[in-house]
Amino acid sequence: MLIIIIKIKLTISPLLDIGTFMDNFNPTMNQLQSIPSSSDDDSGSMNTARQSAGQSHISGESGNSMVMGAGFEGSRHWHDVFWLGIFLLHLILVGLALGVLGLNRFRKKDRLKLDQYTYKFLGNEADLTEDYWPLYAIAAGVGTLLGWAWLLLLGSRANQMMRISVHILTTYLAVLSVLCFWGKMVFWGVAFAIGSGLQFLYIISVIDRLPFTMLVLQRAVKMVWRLPNVMRIACAFMVIMCLWLSLWSFGAAGVVASSIGDGGRWWLLVVLSVSLFWTGAVLCNTVHVIASGMVFLVLIHGGQEATSMPNNPLMQSLRYAVTTSFGSICYGSLFTAAIRTLRWEIRGFRSKIGNNECLLCCVDFLFHLVETLVRFFNKYAYVQIAVYGKSFNHSARDAWELFQSTGVEALIAYDCSGAVLLMGTLLGGLMTGTCAAVLTRIKHSDRVIMMGSTAGLLGMILVGLAMVVVESAVTSIYICYAEDPLLIHRWDPEFFNQMSETLHERLQHRSSRGTQVLSVSLFWTGAVLCNTIHVIASGMVFLVLIHGGQEAASMPNNPLMQSLRYAVTTSFGSICYGSLFTAAIRTLRWEDWNESSAEFFYVH
Repeated sequence: MLIIIIKIKLTISPLLDIGTFMDNFNPTMNQLQSIPSSSDDDSGSMNTARQSAGQSHISGESGNSMVMGAGFEGSRHWHDVFWLGIFLLHLILVGLALGVLGLNRFRKKDRLKLDQYTYKFLGNEADLTEDYWPLYAIAAGVGTLLGWAWLLLLGSRANQMMRISVHILTTYLAVLSVLCFWGKMVFWGVAFAIGSGLQFLYIISVIDRLPFTMLVLQRAVKMVWRLPNVMRIACAFMVIMCLWLSLWSFGAAGVVASSIGDGGRWWLLVVLSVSLFWTGAVLCNTVHVIASGMVFLVLIHGGQEATSMPNNPLMQSLRYAVTTSFGSICYGSLFTAAIRTLRWEIRGFRSKIGNNECLLCCVDFLFHLVETLVRFFNKYAYVQIAVYGKSFNHSARDAWELFQSTGVEALIAYDCSGAVLLMGTLLGGLMTGTCAAVLTRIKHSDRVIMMGSTAGLLGMILVGLAMVVVESAVTSIYICYAEDPLLIHRWDPEFFNQMSETLHERLQHRSSRGTQVLSVSLFWTGAVLCNTIHVIASGMVFLVLIHGGQEAASMPNNPLMQSLRYAVTTSFGSICYGSLFTAAIRTLRWEDWNESSAEFFYVH
C-alpha cells in the first residue's frame, strides 16, 4: 500500500504541470502582446511590458539586470572545498604513479626494479614504454584534430554534423563488431554488436524528438559562434588536456609494456582510465561553466556590447571557474555523467512502452528514482555556479526547482541535445581508438584491445572538450527561458514561438500519461481490495461446505474474523502479488479462447 501511495504522489504532479505552466506563462504572453512590431521601439516597449507585469524573475535591461551584473562582479565564497582537495590530491598521487610506471620501462626494462614487487603477477614478455607512447601521441593528435574539426564544421554545417553523429554511430559500431569477430575477439564483437543494437533502439525511440533537438542545437551553435573568445577558451583547455595526456599516456604505455599478466594490467588501466575520465570531466565542466556564464550574460543583457554587461566578463568567469567554483566542478564531475546516461536510457525506453500498464508502472517507478538523483546532480547546475557562485548541490536543486515550477522540465525531458552531442563524442572516441588499434596490430597484435580502448577514452575526452561549448549554450538557453521567456523572444522570436508551442504540447502529453498511470494505480488498488474480499468470502463458503453448514459443531470459532485477520496480514502480500497479474493473464486467455472457438465453429 505504501508503494501505491508513493506512486500516486509521484504521478499526480504531471497533471498540475499545465496549470502551473499557464500561471507562469500567461503573464509573459500578455507582455508579448503589448510589444509593438516596430523594431525601433522594441527595446523600450520590452522594458515597459516587463515593469508592468511584475511576474518575470529577470529583466533584461532594467534593474534586475544590473543586480545580476553586480552579483557577477562581487566577491564569492569558496564552495565544496573538500572535493577540491580530493581532486588535487588525486592528481598528485596519480601523476607520481604515472611517472614511476612510465620510467620503469623507458629505454631500459625494469629501470626502477619494480618487478621484484610484482613477480607473483608476471605473465608476459616485457616491452619498453617508447614502443607504445608514440601510438598514444598519434591518438591524441587524431582526437585533437577531430575536436577542432567539430568546432569548425559546427559553425557552417551544424545540422549535417549532428545527423552524421546520430546515424553513423550505429553503423560504425556494427562494422567494429564484424571486425572483432573476424579478428577472433568474440567478447568485444558481442559488446560492439550489443552497443549497435542499443544505439539503434534508442534512435528509434526518440526519432520523433530529433527535429526539435536539431532546432535547439542550431540555435546554440549560432550563439556560440557569436562568442569567439569562448571558442578560444575551449581550444586552450584542449591544449591543457594534451599536456596532461602526455604524462598520462607515458604511464599508461609503461603499464601496457610491463611484464604483469593481462589481469593485473587491465586493473591498472581501469584505475588510470577512471582517473583520466574524472580529470577530463573536470576540464570539460570548467569550460562548461565559463561558456554557460558568458551565454547567460549575453542573453540577460541583450548582447555582448550592451552597456550593462560586466567589465571583462570572460576573464571573470575564468577566474571564478578555477578558484571559488572549482571544488563544485570537481564534485559534480564525479556523478553527473553516469546519472544523465541512465536517465536517457530509461526515458527512451519509457516513451515506447505503449499501453502495457504493468511495465509502465515499473519503469515509471525507476524513472522517478532517477529523477530524484537528477534533482541533486544535473548539468544545469553549472549555469547557476557560473552566474551566482553557489555550491553544486544548491545550484542543481535550485535549477531543477526552477524548471519544475515553470513547467520547462517537460521541454527539457523532450530535448535530446545532450544525447546527440554524446553520440558525436562517442564517434570521435571510437575513431581515435580504431586508429590506435590498427597501428598497434602491426607490431603488437596481442595488445590491440588495451591500446584501442584506452586511446578511445582519450579521444572521447578531447572531442568532448570541443562539444561542451554547444552544450553550455543549450543549458543557458533553457535556464533563461525558465527565468524569463522574454529573453529568448528578444534574442530570436521565431525560436521562442517554436519552444512555447512544443512546451504546451509536451505538458498536454505528460498530463495524459499521468492520467494513465493514475488509472493503473487505481486499478491495482481496486483489484487488491476486491481480491481481499474474494479470499474472505471464498474461505467462508469453503468452510460451510466442508462442515455441512454454518451451525455445525465442527465449525471453527468465529471463522469470519479469522478469515479477515489472515487476509489482511499473513496472506495480504500474496493478494497484492496476484492482483497485479491475474487480470491481464485472464484477459489474454479469454481472447485466445474466443479466437480458437470462432475458428472451430467456422471450420465445422
